[in-house]
Amino acid sequence: MSEIRVEGHTGLLMIISAPSGAGKTSICRKIMQMFPNLHFSVSHTTRPPRPGEVDGKDYVFLSEAEFRERIARGEFVEWVENYGQLYGTSKKTMDAFLEQGYDLLLDLEPRGARTIREQYPRGVFIFILPPSLSELKARLAKRGESDAVMENRLRTSLDEIKEALWYDYIIFNERLGEAVDRFRAVYIAEKSRRTRCMERIESFFQ
Repeated sequence: MSEIRVEGHTGLLMIISAPSGAGKTSICRKIMQMFPNLHFSVSHTTRPPRPGEVDGKDYVFLSEAEFRERIARGEFVEWVENYGQLYGTSKKTMDAFLEQGYDLLLDLEPRGARTIREQYPRGVFIFILPPSLSELKARLAKRGESDAVMENRLRTSLDEIKEALWYDYIIFNERLGEAVDRFRAVYIAEKSRRTRCMERIESFFQ
């Protein structure tokens, strides 16, 4: 099943957040495969590319100087600093997709998501959680990082989980297939929300 773009209708903006180890990336990949016309917003960052990452596809890689110049010009709808690196979302690119009727998926941490909510109140905000704290610890341990790094990630994750209370939807990722089904259900339901269909409804009376 794929979503068809409709000319003249503003696209649906979806924001997904999750702590490290919740499986957010795996869910997003499955959803993008199901809906080819759902676009993924590519963030800008100052961190160096990892092996296999492609500029413009995984991230838009910028120097810190260029990133800060774009901040000064007001080009980012949101930006944050994580672990010494800067991340941001281009307002111009995001608005262009939505105005053309394309649906857009953003992967943001809660601070950035809050900023987006203030400017795009009709956005749909989804938080992905692991089934339990013990499972979260187990998933983080599988990364093979040092105890200090793992503890730091766990503290950060717990802080982020507190933010889940203001999101529109919560999806517990205990089994990937079921979590993907729930995300898919949210997407389809939101596309049918009355307030998003008013232009098409009104066309019946014109």
